[in-house]
Amino acid sequence: MNSNQRFSLTIGIILILLGIFFVVIRFIPGLDTSMNALWPFFIIGAGAVLLIIGASVGSPEMAIPAFIVAGIGGILYFQNSITHDFSSWSYMWTLIPGFVGLGEITSYLMGSRNKNSLRSGLNTLTTSLIMFLVFGAFFGAFRVLGDYWPLVLVAAGLLLLFRSFFKPSKRVVETTVVETINVETPKE
Repeated sequence: MNSNQRFSLTIGIILILLGIFFVVIRFIPGLDTSMNALWPFFIIGAGAVLLIIGASVGSPEMAIPAFIVAGIGGILYFQNSITHDFSSWSYMWTLIPGFVGLGEITSYLMGSRNKNSLRSGLNTLTTSLIMFLVFGAFFGAFRVLGDYWPLVLVAAGLLLLFRSFFKPSKRVVETTVVETINVETPKE
């Protein structure tokens, strides 16, 4: 992927995220949009800047720290503006590995040289979501479900079982071929 394509992909991702943000602000009543509530967007913006820098210099791996920083900014916005409760850090921290997974997937899409980025990103994202469900259920994030919150744990277990049965059993082993070069020494 050349630098123009990487840059277009980066700007496209940022525009999609900005569009989603403005749709959410417009159609969810009661969201606090004052400057006091919007300070986490400086952190999200720092993540966007990291993504743009990575795309500009041809380093798609910069998507990983960009997604971590922007994701933490998103969590802070959620806690500061929507719930007004920072005690959700007891289970929200489990989303950070998911941000790493999203960064790995984006890095792969931007042309990362690491061929395992897509698989690793999906595995990390899945693990993060399962941890979020488990810790969220334990720390009361799913009170909305009432007495049925343990079904979230059952769903996480079923997801793990599904992944274990349908995971490819064939392992790819990389081999290295070493060539020997015969060099003749000049005769004296």
